[in-house]
Amino acid sequence: MAEKHLRRNLAVLPIGTVMKLTGQTARQIRYYEAQALVFPERTTGHQRLFSLNDVDRLLEIKDYLAEGTTMAQIRQIYQKKADRQRDKQLSDEKARRLLANELLSVGGLVGQRSTISQSSKLY
Repeated sequence: MAEKHLRRNLAVLPIGTVMKLTGQTARQIRYYEAQALVFPERTTGHQRLFSLNDVDRLLEIKDYLAEGTTMAQIRQIYQKKADRQRDKQLSDEKARRLLANELLSVGGLVGQRSTISQSSKLY
């Protein structure tokens, strides 16, 4: 699953290919980037490279617009998704801290907390 996620996030598609896949113009795609709805990577020559997830998002935006959703509403939708993802990540981090504290207290390693917490940042 992690490998599939990495492949979908790999930015390899130039804007011309993305235009063909989505049926959108370069101007539309650049506008969505300017609106912080997609985040293509850039090569050293400043060429945009898109991932499959970027293409999916562009197609979603196209669908939202076809349904009559405004750009402001689309931004809100994606902001809420980002907030939920951040909250979930914070919950995971909090769970890790709670587990680490529990393991320290059960193992009697309370004095070694700083060493353990620094090594946990590697994961």
